[in-house]
Amino acid sequence: MQKRTDLIVCEECDAVYQRMTLGEREIARCLRCGAELERDTGRRLQHLLPLTIGALILFVIANTFPIVTIELQGLSSQTTLIGAVVALTRDGMSEVALLVLATTLLFPLIQLGVLLYLLLPGARDARPPGFVLLVRLMQAARPWGMIEVFMLGVLVALIKLSNMAEVIPGPALWSFGGLTVLLTVVVSFNPRYLWHLWEQQQAEQYGDNEAGA
Repeated sequence: MQKRTDLIVCEECDAVYQRMTLGEREIARCLRCGAELERDTGRRLQHLLPLTIGALILFVIANTFPIVTIELQGLSSQTTLIGAVVALTRDGMSEVALLVLATTLLFPLIQLGVLLYLLLPGARDARPPGFVLLVRLMQAARPWGMIEVFMLGVLVALIKLSNMAEVIPGPALWSFGGLTVLLTVVVSFNPRYLWHLWEQQQAEQYGDNEAGA
């Protein structure tokens, strides 16, 4: 049975509507419950790819360079995020180390990597392999990415340490700040619009094939 790509169903009340072509920044809402059905995402998708690439670059810098350098009585100490995870493991706090590793490295990387793969130009022309699984994986990983919580904890710790030692922000700290902003923009994008975009492209290709026949 052929799937109807010309219809759209409200996710809140299951009302069925004929899908319409939206103009720039237009939003279609359900007449019954007022829920959002879909919105124009053309330009946003164009902007999302460079933002995702930028977030990945900042992600690499944030996890490669030192977060801070602490100087006290002539002694200097600095660490990276991975170094902090290793230190927590050595101190017998393996559960905390695993939580930090998962929420600040693993899950954000999954979200960015999957989104980059789905936004690549080749993925827009045809449904990429594993599309459904990857969209679900990105949705499942979204609530567990907590870089902003980590950033807040680091800032609180730095404020307290500044009274006892000289704290010098490292490149990773600034990268984490930029990454927090970019992730807020990137992750706020609803993955279901990727599905709608692919359905629209399939419908257009089907229409072109019908016209050519």
